[in-house]
Amino acid sequence: MTSDQATVDTPLGKLVGAKTAKALATHLDLHTAGDLLYHVPRRYDERGEHTDIRSLDVGEQVTVLAQVQRTAVRPMRQRRGNLLEVTVGDGSGGALTLTFFGNQVWRERDLRPGRWGLFAGKVTEFRGRRQLNGPEYVLLGAGDEGEVAASEEVEEFAGALIPVYPAAAAVPTWVIARCVRVVLDTVDPPADPVPATVRSSRNLVGLGAALREVHRPASKEALYRARRRLKWDEAFAVQLTLVRRKRQAADRPARPRPGVDGGLRDAFDARLPYQLTVGQREVGIEIATDLATAHPMHRLLQGEVGSGKTVVALRAMLQVVDAGGQAALLAPTEVLAAQHHRGIRDLLGSLGRAGELDSAEHATRVELVTGSLGAAARRRALGEIRSGAAGIVLGTHALLYEGVDFADLGLVVVDEQHRFGVEQRDALRAKAEQPPHVLVMTATPIPRTVAMTVYGDLEVSTLSQLPRGRSPIASHVVPAAEKPAFLDRAWRRLREEVTAGHQAYVVCPRIGDGPSSDEEAAAEEDDTARRPPLAVTEVAPLLAEGPLHGLRIGVLHGRLPAEEKDAVMRSFAAGDLDVLVATTVVEVGVDVPNATVMIVLDADRFGVSQLHQLRGRVGRGSAAGLCLLVTEAMEGSSARERLDAVGSTTDGFKLAELDLEQRREGDVLGATQSGRRSHLRLLSLLRDADLIRDARTEAINLVEEDPELVRHPALAASVAALVDADRAEYLEKG
Repeated sequence: MTSDQATVDTPLGKLVGAKTAKALATHLDLHTAGDLLYHVPRRYDERGEHTDIRSLDVGEQVTVLAQVQRTAVRPMRQRRGNLLEVTVGDGSGGALTLTFFGNQVWRERDLRPGRWGLFAGKVTEFRGRRQLNGPEYVLLGAGDEGEVAASEEVEEFAGALIPVYPAAAAVPTWVIARCVRVVLDTVDPPADPVPATVRSSRNLVGLGAALREVHRPASKEALYRARRRLKWDEAFAVQLTLVRRKRQAADRPARPRPGVDGGLRDAFDARLPYQLTVGQREVGIEIATDLATAHPMHRLLQGEVGSGKTVVALRAMLQVVDAGGQAALLAPTEVLAAQHHRGIRDLLGSLGRAGELDSAEHATRVELVTGSLGAAARRRALGEIRSGAAGIVLGTHALLYEGVDFADLGLVVVDEQHRFGVEQRDALRAKAEQPPHVLVMTATPIPRTVAMTVYGDLEVSTLSQLPRGRSPIASHVVPAAEKPAFLDRAWRRLREEVTAGHQAYVVCPRIGDGPSSDEEAAAEEDDTARRPPLAVTEVAPLLAEGPLHGLRIGVLHGRLPAEEKDAVMRSFAAGDLDVLVATTVVEVGVDVPNATVMIVLDADRFGVSQLHQLRGRVGRGSAAGLCLLVTEAMEGSSARERLDAVGSTTDGFKLAELDLEQRREGDVLGATQSGRRSHLRLLSLLRDADLIRDARTEAINLVEEDPELVRHPALAASVAALVDADRAEYLEKG
C-alpha cells in the first residue's frame, strides 16, 4: 500500500496483517491506524537506568527493563520435567525471578547473565520473592545469528528512550512498537486541526511531528514537546466542548424564581436554632441571584462533610416554592432519601405540614417517593405532587418513573451527582415545561483543575467553613498484620465509647454471601492470591460472638429490602443499636450525632475520597469523633502511604489532590457513558493545570469569534473524535 492510500482511518488489517490486527482489536480495542497512533507509550525506559523492581505491586501487569543476573534449572516436585528460574535485576538491588515451567530449559541459551531485556507479565509472590510466571520477553542488543529474529523485533528500541506501551499478555509492548513503526512509515499524518495562530501563540509543534516523536523520540526534549502538544489537543477539545455548552445553556429560557419578602424562606430563617455561617450566607446569595434570572441556573455546590449544604439547598427550594414552583431533590439511595425527608421535615416543622392542624401560614408539604412505597401511599404522594400541594419532593430514581408528574417543577437538586447517569438526571429535568434550575451538590472536594475541566460548564460555589459545634475527628491507621494487638485495642476502644453512651460504625468493603466478582472467585481458588475483601454478613456474627459480644449490633447493606434498611437506620438513629456493621451505604448523608467511632476494615480497599466521606459520619455531635483504618497493607507500600495520608489530615481538598494524583487519569471525563473509546490519554489534571487554563482561555476566545466552529471544520471534527457526542451530553447535563 502506498502512502497516498493509507490514512488514519485505514483498518490495521491492511497494514500489519490480519492475525496481528485481530489481536490488537480483541485485546486493546485498536482497529485503525489512528487508534494505534493515539495508543501512546505509558512510559519510556532508558538502558542503564533503574526500573525500580522493588516498587512493583503484586497482581500488577508490568513490563520491566532488567538485566539477567543468573539462571538455575531444577526438577519440578509435583510433575515431570524441569523448571527454569532466571533472576533479573535493575542494578539498584531489586531482583525479580522469572519462572518457566514445562521443559523450557532451552531458553537458558538466550537468557545469559549480563543480557538486558524487556520482560512482561503479572507480578506474583512466592516465599517472599517477587516473580513473573512464564513472562513474555524480548532481548536487547542482539549479537549473533541465533538472535537475528529478536534483533529485528527490537529495532525500534535502538534509540536511548525505549517506549513501553499499555499492553496485554497476547500483545506485548514490543509487538505494539513494531506495528507502530509500520504505521508511521506507511500512513500520511492527519491534517493539523489546531489553528495556526493558536499553535504559534502557544508554541505548539505540528500534530504529525508530535505523533511521530511520542512513539520514537529523538531526545527527551522532543518527547516533551510531543507530549505537550497531544495534551493540549485533549485539553482544548474538552474546553471547547464545555465553553460551547455553557454558552448554549446561557441562551435557554427559564422561569425566574425571585425571592419573596415575608415568605416561607424568611419564616424558615427566623426559626433556625443557629446562625448560618458566613459561607452559607454568601453561597445563598449566589444561588438566590441565579434563581431570579430568566436563564436556568447550573451550579455546583461543593463542601466538606458537615459543612451545611443541605440547609443551603433547602433555602433555595423554599425560594422556588415562594415563587409558585416546586423543587425536587434526587438522592442516590433510599437510606439517604429517607434521611433527607426526615431531616427536612424536622427543620421545617409546621412550615412543612400544610393542611395539617398545626401547620404554619404559607406552609407547604414535603413528600417522599421511593421504589418501596406502598400502593396507597404512592397514589397519595403522586396526587400531592401533581396538584402542586407538595412544594418539596424528595426521592431516589423512582422520581424519574412515568406517572410522577409535577405541577410546576422549578428546581432540581441532585445530591452526590457522580452516582447518577446522564439519562437519570435528564429524565427528571424533562418533567418541567421549561428547563428547571439545577443545583448539584457534592461532599467530595474537587480540586481546582477538576472543577475547571470536568465541571467547566457549571458555576462553582464552595462551603469550606464548618458550622459551629462540629467536633474534630481523629484518624489512625491500625496495621493489623504487623501489630495484631493494635486491632484488639481498636475493639476495646469501640466498647469504651459504647459504655460512655455513644454508638459506632464498622464498615466492610463488600456485602458477602459468596464471591462478589470473578477476581474474588479466582482468589478463593488460588491460595497464593490476595484474599477476598471482608464482608458484612461474615464479619457481623464474628464480632457478635467475639470482641463485641453483648453489644446490640445491626447490619446494613444494599441488598436488604428498603423497609428493613429504613428500620435499621431508624433503630440506630434512635439509639436502639450500639454498633452498625455496614457497607459504604453509610458513606453519604447518614447523620447520627451520637455516633463517635468508626472502624473501617480492609481500609486499603477504599479510595481516598471514600474514606474521607466515611469518617464524616462520626463526630457530628458534641463529642469528638474517632476513625480507625484497619489494614494488612505493609509499611512502605503505596496502599499504606495512601492510608497514612488520610490519617494525617482532615483537609478534604488536600486529600482530593492526593486522590487525583494516585488515580489513573487517562480519561479526564470519568467513566465512559457510551462505552465508546476515547482518545483522552495524556492529560493530567494535577500536573497540567496551567496548560488546561491556557486551553480554556483560547477556547473562550475562539468560541466568541466562531460559536459553531464553522470556520474551523477540522477542529470541530477533532473535538468530536476526542470528546464523543455522548460525553458532550454528559458534560452538558452535569
